[in-house]
Amino acid sequence: MSKNTHLGHQAKKRFGQNFLHNDAIISRIVDAINPEPGENLIEIGPGLGALTEPVVDRAGDISVVELDRDLAERLRHHPFLAKHLTIHEIDALKFDFGSLAMPDKPLRIFGNLPYNISTPLIFHLLSFKAHVQDMHFMLQKEVVDRMAAGPDSKTYGRLSIMTQYQCQVVPVMTIGPEAFQPPPKVDSAIVRLIPHKQIDNPVNNLETLNKVCLTAFNQRRKTIRNSFKKMISAEALESLGLTPTLRPENLTIDNYIAVANYVDENPLS
Repeated sequence: MSKNTHLGHQAKKRFGQNFLHNDAIISRIVDAINPEPGENLIEIGPGLGALTEPVVDRAGDISVVELDRDLAERLRHHPFLAKHLTIHEIDALKFDFGSLAMPDKPLRIFGNLPYNISTPLIFHLLSFKAHVQDMHFMLQKEVVDRMAAGPDSKTYGRLSIMTQYQCQVVPVMTIGPEAFQPPPKVDSAIVRLIPHKQIDNPVNNLETLNKVCLTAFNQRRKTIRNSFKKMISAEALESLGLTPTLRPENLTIDNYIAVANYVDENPLS
């Protein structure tokens, strides 16, 4: 049987499918999620049900978002799972997760995310953070490292700032390629994201913060004087307590918030 086939299903490269098959790893992931009966649980990309089955065992009914029509059909006819699942056959990048929110039941979202769309999907999910209790995701380890990185490191960047501004980022565990079929060419990791209930230093405009980060890290070896020259002057940077010869990775999240608020309030013509 092909190494890309698992439980009779041929993994589809365009969907970035790598299926978990290590029971000990699966058990540790489910323990980290800690699903409870009656919770508003949503799984992204249930695939062949490696996480779905033990989560349903613990929690009962859940919702799943699955783009692959063959896998969605398989779940609809699963002898155990079918009656416990509400299946949304749609691209998670286009799905309105807010539609599943209930006033007394915040969303608990989890899944083994396709690595080829993980960053845009995280940004999409963060747009629903007001409805979310927590999120647990399997991602490429490099992505989790970037999410959790602090200033003055090579992995610190837009993803670090935009994620940490909105969430507590908790790396949970690292998982080797051998836990998957087919095995990916990189290590994976589980991350827990817990949206902040309150942000002590709020930015005026989240989109401006995103643009400032994009501008800064688009050419991260430039000084901030040069990377920001179309957005904010060197004198203005100094007025914010920033040395214009710093590199983008030298600025803290609060520094980026200060720049974004200045840009928002003083747009260059």
